[in-house]
Amino acid sequence: MGFDLGHPENLQSSKFLATCLVGGLVLGVSVLGFYLGFPLPPLGIRGKKKKPIRVYMDGCFDMMHYGHCNALRQARALGDELVVGVVSDAEIIANKGPPVTPLHERMIMVSAVKWVDEVIPDAPYAITEEFMKKLFTEYNIDYIIHGDDPCLLPDGTDAYALAKKAGRYKQIKRTEGVSSTDIVGRMLLCVRERSVSDTHNRSSLQRQFSHGHSQKFEDGGSGTGTRVSHFLPTSRRIVQFSNGKGPGPDARIVYIDGAFDLFHAGHVEILRIARGLGDFLLVGIHTDQTVSDNRGAHRPIMNLHERSLSVLACRYVDEVIIGAPWEVSKDMITTFNISLVVHGTIAENKDIEKGKCNPYAVPMSMGIYQLLESPLDITTSTIIKRIVSNHEAYQIRNEKKAASEKRYYEDKMPTAVEELERQ
Repeated sequence: MGFDLGHPENLQSSKFLATCLVGGLVLGVSVLGFYLGFPLPPLGIRGKKKKPIRVYMDGCFDMMHYGHCNALRQARALGDELVVGVVSDAEIIANKGPPVTPLHERMIMVSAVKWVDEVIPDAPYAITEEFMKKLFTEYNIDYIIHGDDPCLLPDGTDAYALAKKAGRYKQIKRTEGVSSTDIVGRMLLCVRERSVSDTHNRSSLQRQFSHGHSQKFEDGGSGTGTRVSHFLPTSRRIVQFSNGKGPGPDARIVYIDGAFDLFHAGHVEILRIARGLGDFLLVGIHTDQTVSDNRGAHRPIMNLHERSLSVLACRYVDEVIIGAPWEVSKDMITTFNISLVVHGTIAENKDIEKGKCNPYAVPMSMGIYQLLESPLDITTSTIIKRIVSNHEAYQIRNEKKAASEKRYYEDKMPTAVEELERQ
């Protein structure tokens, strides 16, 4: 009597038999791979693994800020892996003027951005035929990314012309309201204002920008002062920069606080060390008023939300407290389940814990305070001094760059709705 596949019972038996045969074959292959000392791929059961899309973005990343970080975030979203080229000091000098931060500091900053997978030092300012070939063959780059703002060489040609011609170019939206030129301009204006009156209105330079007030521009003054900041903080931008994950139930939470103004390599390195002491790094960012009260009337240079985004973009940071209190209280330690409070040896206020109003008195009394040796001797004042010491060179550099940025903003002039959509 023949085997009738059409009969329901026989059909079920045939499916069971086929399953056993396939299962036995897979088991046999796995055992063979084990004895041979290497894993064998499944026999056509799974599809071939998809090649990751690798994208490349380059830049000077001088005076790195949240605008740079947002550009890198957008670039990473266009692929699976982001490779970043950091332009050499020599190339920046030749094309733009002297950099404020040297290459090794810029490398630290870029490497610490959470969306960056790989960094190439000493990248050329312009994408040459030779370098483009190297990107495609050695680094397996699929696309070259840049913002929608123009990047012109001294001779007026497009720095990304070859990439566009090759059909391997993709464009992202520039982050409005901030640029390295703008930040340098804020510091130059800060220096000029201090020379005129160190106590004029006793209001920080930052608040003039964040609230849209700048005497130089409102009076129709000319010169090379920076324009008013166009930065508009939104909850959407904060969410884009956040990790979106809280600490585990038994996580060792480390807390560090500060102004984090003009976020620099010194900040990154102390955050890296702090993160290594626990499972979750919580960073407290002081309010503008707190910073102004403790650092002087012309601080901070960057406002609270600008500083918060720069810190959030750092791969070593898990969460931030936007507008953290100056003093670390018992209630705060309990609320956030903080296990350790740390502070670096290099800071604007080096002997802060020895003062009359010690903000770390409570964690010290609880035995959960630790002073960390700062790897780099850099503070926000260090960055400002670099600008002041080479004042004329940066003044000339800003005049050239400010003109091109002015043209860019005049051409764009987006509405508030368009600005939110581009984010």
